[in-house]
Amino acid sequence: MAEPRRKIGVVTTSRADYSHLYWPLRMLVDCADVELQLIVLGAHLSPEFGNTVQEIEKDGFPIAARVECLLSSDSDVGMAKTIGTAVLGLAEHLSVLRPDILLLIADRYEMLAPASVALALRIPIAHIEGGEISEGAVDDAVRNALTKMAHIHFTSTFEARERIIAMGEEEWRVHRAGAPSLDHLRRSTLLDRPELENKLACDLKTPSVLISCHPVTLAGNTLEETDALFSALEELPDALLFCYPNADAGSRALIERTRSFLAARGSGHVFVNLDAVTYWSLLRHVQVFVGNSSSGIVETASFALPTVNVGIRQWGRERARNVLDAPAERAAIVAALQRARSSEFRASLRGMSNPYGDGYASEKITAVLRHVALGRALLIKRAVELNTEKRFARSADPS
Repeated sequence: MAEPRRKIGVVTTSRADYSHLYWPLRMLVDCADVELQLIVLGAHLSPEFGNTVQEIEKDGFPIAARVECLLSSDSDVGMAKTIGTAVLGLAEHLSVLRPDILLLIADRYEMLAPASVALALRIPIAHIEGGEISEGAVDDAVRNALTKMAHIHFTSTFEARERIIAMGEEEWRVHRAGAPSLDHLRRSTLLDRPELENKLACDLKTPSVLISCHPVTLAGNTLEETDALFSALEELPDALLFCYPNADAGSRALIERTRSFLAARGSGHVFVNLDAVTYWSLLRHVQVFVGNSSSGIVETASFALPTVNVGIRQWGRERARNVLDAPAERAAIVAALQRARSSEFRASLRGMSNPYGDGYASEKITAVLRHVALGRALLIKRAVELNTEKRFARSADPS
């Protein structure tokens, strides 16, 4: 008698995580022994953020559940209430779907909702991109919380794997897979410049700068760093291309600020939503990336693209040598941009590698999800034995 198909639930909340999940989803949906249960929520269902559920439908993935939860808000209270609304909707759907494993990714605050529901329903959790650091955002605490709630871990870097093990997770549970977003570089066909210009209706023959800036969610004023960034951007003669921010407290005000800035400048573009192939193609054709997005650290390294990382949001994140850090001060950002645009700096990046992976993450993730043993052995996480002798020696040390 054939084994029943393994039910693997996958949660996606936005354009950003969907682009990371695309190739794992493509591989899972093609597995005869897997029943994919794709759960769509958050910004995907919001017209304001591009109604990107349509992209998922166009790609042909079956959607098992849609959870309306994103409040029409621009505040931290709205973020908190979104989590609660998502919990209610997910409890209803997951109690029916009952996946054998629920796959979550990264560190968005709304991911606390599916993790909490899965914990209550005794559904094992697999988590992608744990063990990283971003000290200037609530994402850091969310990511660590998801790590301790998860039963299987897929890290992007070797350093992240060691960090998760140091958090007390059993080694057999922690797999260094690489960042699945990098699989696009190996498996997708990127657009050449004429194709990209036609699709985006913009001219990429002149030097262009891609900007991705999000609210700083640990700051009392989540947009406190944007004045310095926009002031520095005024100095650039390049074409400026903006990506929409995440759906965080302050995002609406940031969108309005961006549109006003470009209107006053009389040129430039802001993109509400870029599919993964278009976004990766753009990374290949722009001259500089600037902002506070993790993409400026994780993805740009694959193109040796000079990147100026602004402010505190990505403090502590492992990075390659294409990243130049600048505090949220006009003069510092201008200086970093000047260096990033120099031929000397670009030349120094030749031959660099990306610590976040080699484009084979999807195969590694899929293999583990298909074959890891289910049941009590997966659900019960054993505590790592303490070295009590060393601990007592430390506590007795007068220094």
